Amino acid sequence: MSCQASPAPSSCDFPGRAELVAAIDAAIALQEPEAIGAALAASLERLIRSGRLQPPAVVLEPATDHYARRLLYRSAEHGYVVIAMTWAPGQGTPIHDHDGMWGVEGVCHGRIEVIPQRVVAREHDGWRFQSGPVLCAGPGECACVFPPADHHVIRHAGGEGVAVSLHIYPHEMTACGVYLDAGDGLHRLQRRHLQLDAELA
Repeated sequence: MSCQASPAPSSCDFPGRAELVAAIDAAIALQEPEAIGAALAASLERLIRSGRLQPPAVVLEPATDHYARRLLYRSAEHGYVVIAMTWAPGQGTPIHDHDGMWGVEGVCHGRIEVIPQRVVAREHDGWRFQSGPVLCAGPGECACVFPPADHHVIRHAGGEGVAVSLHIYPHEMTACGVYLDAGDGLHRLQRRHLQLDAELA
C-alpha cells in the first residue's frame, strides 16, 4: 500500500465532478451500506461509460515504486472521500481489508484485476485465505466491498499503460490491515498507515 508524504492541497475540478458528487449525496441518503453501495455503483458505472466523468489528467501519471493514491474530493457535509488510484504495470496490493468500512470501486481507465480473498481459518496469529476467481475489470465496471467480507488483492491487469480506479469510502481511510505471506499458506496481519500522493480536493 502507498506510504508517501502528502503535498499541500490544491483546487481540483474536472468534467462530471458535480454529477458524481450529486450521485454520492443521493446514495448516502439511503443510509444502509448495501443500499448505498448498489446505488452508487450503478451511478458510477453510468457516469464512466457515458464519458461524462473525466478525472483530471494527473491521475494518468504513475508513481515509480508504488501505486499512487490521490484525493479527488472530500465532502464537507458528509465526510466521504473519492480517491483515484493509479496502477502502473507490475503494481498491486497485498491481501488487505478496508478498516471496517464499505467502499465502491470503479475502473475509469485501463484494466485491473481483483482477486477476492475469503477467510477460511485463524491459527494463533495467522490467517488462512482462499482466493476467489480473478476478476478482470475494465472501464465502467464497478464493485462494492462490505466488511467483514472485504478482503481482496488489486493489481494492474498486465500489458502496457496505466490503469486508474476510483474508490469511494464513507470517510478517509488512513490505515488498513494487510496480510503478508508467512509461508505454509499462512498470512500475518500488519496494520499499515496510508497516505496520499496528492490532495487535489
